[in-house]
Amino acid sequence: MNPDPRHPERSTRRPASSRGPASQVGAAVVTALALATAVGFSFVAVQSIAGDLRSSAGRVDAKGSGDAKDDRSEALVAHVLNRVAYGPRPGDVERVRRIGVDAYIDEQLHPERIALGDSLQQRLDALDVQRLPAGTLIDGYRSEQRAVREAQRDRAATKGGDAKAKEVGEPVELKDDVVAMRRQQYQRLASQSSEARLVQAVDSPRQLQEVMTDFWFNHFNVFVGKDLDRVLVSDYERDAIRPNAMGHFRDLLGATAKHPAMLFYLDNWLSTGADADVNRNAKQKAGLNENYARELMELHTLGVENEGRPGGYTQKDVTELARILTGWTFDGRATGRGGPLEGVESQNLFVFAPRRHDDGTKQWLGHAIRGNGEEEGEYALDVLAMHPATARHVSFELAQYFVADQPPQSLVDRLTARWLATDGDIREVLRTLLGSPEFRDPSAMTAKFKTPYQYVVSATRASGLPVVNVQPIVGTLSQLGMPLYGCLTPDGYKNTEAAWLNPEGMTRRINFVTALATGRLAIDRPAAAAASVGGQAIAPTPVAQPAARSAGLDAVPLLETLGPTIGARTRGVVLGTEPQLAAALVLGSPDFMRR
Repeated sequence: MNPDPRHPERSTRRPASSRGPASQVGAAVVTALALATAVGFSFVAVQSIAGDLRSSAGRVDAKGSGDAKDDRSEALVAHVLNRVAYGPRPGDVERVRRIGVDAYIDEQLHPERIALGDSLQQRLDALDVQRLPAGTLIDGYRSEQRAVREAQRDRAATKGGDAKAKEVGEPVELKDDVVAMRRQQYQRLASQSSEARLVQAVDSPRQLQEVMTDFWFNHFNVFVGKDLDRVLVSDYERDAIRPNAMGHFRDLLGATAKHPAMLFYLDNWLSTGADADVNRNAKQKAGLNENYARELMELHTLGVENEGRPGGYTQKDVTELARILTGWTFDGRATGRGGPLEGVESQNLFVFAPRRHDDGTKQWLGHAIRGNGEEEGEYALDVLAMHPATARHVSFELAQYFVADQPPQSLVDRLTARWLATDGDIREVLRTLLGSPEFRDPSAMTAKFKTPYQYVVSATRASGLPVVNVQPIVGTLSQLGMPLYGCLTPDGYKNTEAAWLNPEGMTRRINFVTALATGRLAIDRPAAAAASVGGQAIAPTPVAQPAARSAGLDAVPLLETLGPTIGARTRGVVLGTEPQLAAALVLGSPDFMRR
């Protein structure tokens, strides 16, 4: 992969093939056909629909025809359920057709009015990561690390290891054992974080909130593999992202800026002014760190497309914003890395440390900002949240996510104006988007290719199976190249066709739906009975005997659930194939891979 010249540590994602989109689709179809034939599909049956990948974008099948202006039309009902929600569950199509699309959208725009349901609420309440505050999670993680080190010292001494270790208690390196034990430390919390996200995506009636949670997490991405963030991502999503997903952008921006997951991921917690009076007893490096300031402007607000342009920002602005944000950190007492910070003003784990702050005057985006402590940062977030460039940048991303990879400029302009008129009210911007003629135009229907996350969640929802065990879903997402919370770079996962339509991805998708449809993917059984996908074990605990297979999915009720999402041509092929393979053919069809 070619490195990004502005960020040597970041690689630019490219499709699996270097050829153009049409060639990639052709290769993907060939791969899909070969695999489908290998697992027992009729070659002729699969070929008749797989070729539709070349031309299905933006096409409204006869089954889904109807006046898009009629908020009860089959086409619009299917379209809205595939964009506002992660596709229909059994009964959803009929319900939305009955109340009308406009009523459904209004309902989804107010998740606080929708009951979560006793069963789902009880399941979430039983998860430690849903109840424990960030400080407790960090403290537990550090305590377990210390326990591992102590155990290693004891083992080394018992085995007659390093004499110095016996005398002064220094750890002896038993690398393989340490790695294995540390993996076990956070495996339970990681599993719970995945469970909390996935059961809500599949089962929550607050579907738009879940869709926006995924959108905003990628917008304000943090990587679960970076030390403390292993235990912080669930708290970050729960307290910073989800409750602000449809509020005002300024509140969301502030919540992410002050959360320890973001402060740690982009290293702002270590950033200090050049002449800052740092507590030298703390094991923390002093100096200015620009990582967060750069991504705050480049990704979270103004947009990299505005770097160096009139009305945008420059490298000097990045440095000045980094100076403004010095002292924005979190309490060192919760990190296990030195003693308490001196002179801190605490707001939960977030603290402003005056002695770390650069109190000099800054020249930033044309503003002269005099030293004013934490208020400098608050002012900067105010400016960024309502900057016209931010309004355009985020409006484009929303239009791209909900309408088309290259959204109409008329829609982006309208959303930008609405953003500025409502002080960045996300709910009102979404209301404008979802009611727009561009969103409801037939050319927008099926124009988007599902990401692996959208594909797996929508297939699970359509199956109607109870999600008892999320590990097969977690494993599938990793195999599809989109591990949950696993995007290393701060730009998050892409949601465009070019990022995900490739031969390998097609192969793995068909592996997944074949296992799901034939009862070999044990999402409806306890973890100990889970099977494997693509030859890779995905159960946390293997069993001696193969698990009993559950009954496969029935294509007839599946087609009823999906309604006009599956077109007439595909339905004809499905109903004419072998019953045991029909459901897999539905979920592996080009119709279902688009939204």
